[in-house]
Amino acid sequence: MIFPIIEPNWSVGQKIQALTSTRQGGVSLPPYASFNLADHVEDQPEAVAHNRAILQQAFAADLKWAWLNQQHTTHVVHFNQACLQPCVADAVWSDQPNQVCAVMTADCLPILLTNQAASLVAAVHAGWRGLADGIIAKTLETLPEQPQNLIAWIGPAISQAVFEVGEEVVDAFLAQSPSLSRFFVENPAAPSKFFADLPGIAQDQLQHLGVDRVSLSGRCSYGDATDFFSYRRDGQTGRMVSAIWLKDTSN
Repeated sequence: MIFPIIEPNWSVGQKIQALTSTRQGGVSLPPYASFNLADHVEDQPEAVAHNRAILQQAFAADLKWAWLNQQHTTHVVHFNQACLQPCVADAVWSDQPNQVCAVMTADCLPILLTNQAASLVAAVHAGWRGLADGIIAKTLETLPEQPQNLIAWIGPAISQAVFEVGEEVVDAFLAQSPSLSRFFVENPAAPSKFFADLPGIAQDQLQHLGVDRVSLSGRCSYGDATDFFSYRRDGQTGRMVSAIWLKDTSN
């Protein structure tokens, strides 16, 4: 591998290929240095194209990649639909080999999913709004698999210690369930401000929907400026990719 990656800390079959990139190993200049894979953050298009080529050339040549237009929606698309034309969606799934489901993040949650039979994969982009609006539930409703057979990994994202939000965010989640209050801690230095645990909320939602096998990376995008882009920390910055696909074992 010519660039560093984070591998999910989960137990799945060898047919499942998955990773999260870091900010290292590309050609983008500051503030996108250096492995920015997003084409919507005002980075030089040539640099983004070069970085995506580096990414794709590191794996089998017959892999197909779908790049979503993420807008904090609850839209879920099948890989073939995502490849036909650029589409607004925040989750993508596939049941065919060599189709790479990918989402880009820089503090939001990347959630990767597969099943025990290793016959499908999905990638979800979930910020606080997507979690509050039900992107996880919508994804699970779309997949042709029972939740109890799914396996999930929540990748590097902003941690509770540094993710300050206002009362409107807390209210959005408490409208779902008062029990979610345990994922918010008041900031004693700022009235009406709270620290939110997005990975914890996502894990709770997955488990309540029937996904018992959930792993978390435990990595904070905000706190690790060496490895990760962070929108909350830097403002103008790049994006990592979290990707998952089914390996073709027919050859």
